[in-house]
Amino acid sequence: MRRGVAVLGLLVVLLAACRSTGRAAPTPAPTPVRPAWQPVTLPVPPGAAGRLALRDVTACEGRWFVVGAVVDGSGGTRPAAWSSADAVTWTALRPVPRSPYGVENVLTAAGCRDGRLAAVGGKTGGVHGNPRISTWRQVADGSLVEVPAEFEVFGGQDAVNVGRIAGGPRGWLISGNRATGAAAWVSPDGTDFRLVSAVPGLAADVAGRPWAADGVAVPAGWLVVGSVLPSGRTGSDPAVWTSADGRSWRRAVLSAGDGFEDLQRVVRVGERTVAVGRRGDGLGAWLADGDGWRPGGGFGGAGTDRPGRVWGLAARSDGAFAVVAGGATGAGWFSPDGGRWSPVVLPAGVPAGADRSVAVAGSGDSVVLLVDDGSRASVWSAGGSWSPG
Repeated sequence: MRRGVAVLGLLVVLLAACRSTGRAAPTPAPTPVRPAWQPVTLPVPPGAAGRLALRDVTACEGRWFVVGAVVDGSGGTRPAAWSSADAVTWTALRPVPRSPYGVENVLTAAGCRDGRLAAVGGKTGGVHGNPRISTWRQVADGSLVEVPAEFEVFGGQDAVNVGRIAGGPRGWLISGNRATGAAAWVSPDGTDFRLVSAVPGLAADVAGRPWAADGVAVPAGWLVVGSVLPSGRTGSDPAVWTSADGRSWRRAVLSAGDGFEDLQRVVRVGERTVAVGRRGDGLGAWLADGDGWRPGGGFGGAGTDRPGRVWGLAARSDGAFAVVAGGATGAGWFSPDGGRWSPVVLPAGVPAGADRSVAVAGSGDSVVLLVDDGSRASVWSAGGSWSPG
């Protein structure tokens, strides 16, 4: 009898051991980052009273810029931009339109180079109601001057969209898309942009139809991120394009059919390039160190508003900060290396509608976040350490 009890006891111990070794310990949830967000007040530019409509924010060389428009009571718009040296106190820049549509431009994208602003603006108009696109550049006296362009440069029968603008040592790059596939507009100084489309790498081909979403300056020239819809398939794959001069492009598809779908935003964090986009039911990162790319960590996911939407990606001195569609506790994410991401508590929820606008920029240990829900725009800044806790 004693022998039977001993054997039974041994079996219980062995079974318990099997259960304990066969089940991995749960990974602890990352501790949220809680920045000390401070509201920012932008002065209303001179002119008729109206609501501020904010669209983008950027920073470089110790200068911050926000762009958008002023919307009057009848729905009319005029371009608006602001500058700051500390992300706290802001000054309205003087826009200098040079075309009939420039007077009504809404500035939708902002880039920075050598402490100066360049922007993309537009206004729907003409017989067919097409967007009339202009670029804007900051000149020596601080004002923002429109650079009108022929309609076909940004529009015409092949027009699809004109997206984001980036500055770098080689000048300026605008990423976007045409009916022929992905497209780029390049300029050495912002005074004249050249359209590059329907060329190998950018053009749709037997491998699929490309879509360009964002661009950034890298040591070797320019990098654009987006996706390719392969021929004969319903899902897209993340893709990157590289160019030394903005005219000749090389395409690389990063994965095929394994849960990764696209790349929507890209930044340089120190010597590393970090890009983020859709991955399964949530979002994920891709990391480039040198010439190679590797998958990074995932974040976000089901339960948030439109979990596949990345509103913005900013580089801090200590990592990357992504803003996606979701609530105040589910829309911000921070990673020091692009691998493990921690939630960032935002000062407000991030809307998901098409008529909304959210943007974020970083410089040093500071970030600026703007949220425009279609009726009211708000701006916040935060700095200091972002260690979770």
